[in-house]
Amino acid sequence: MNVAVLGASNKPERYSNQAVKQLAGNGHAVFPVHPALESIDGFQAFKQLEDIPEPIHTLTMYVGPERSSALADAILGLRPQRVIFNPGSENPELAGQLQAEGIDVLQACTLVLLRTGQFVPG
Repeated sequence: MNVAVLGASNKPERYSNQAVKQLAGNGHAVFPVHPALESIDGFQAFKQLEDIPEPIHTLTMYVGPERSSALADAILGLRPQRVIFNPGSENPELAGQLQAEGIDVLQACTLVLLRTGQFVPG
């Protein structure tokens, strides 16, 4: 499954960095998004969502609502099947826009979903 990580970090203590590693470790194709990094833990980083060359199933959010609101058009343009708002990234207005476009929205922790076997929809 193709998964974009918005707000990915190269700092190992950050949850977004741990998500990149755990997603890859669970067999997912990972597309980290960070405007200033070339790569994160050996994965090519993309400066913006529009740069991702593949269809994305899941977008997992690690940016706050002030940043994600500004990216609403790019997120809608990406057309993910699902967006996960991790703790601290909740954005009810954006979530409503996504749901109105038929995109599944979860308020959940990607790391917990992975560890408990609930990440893959089914």
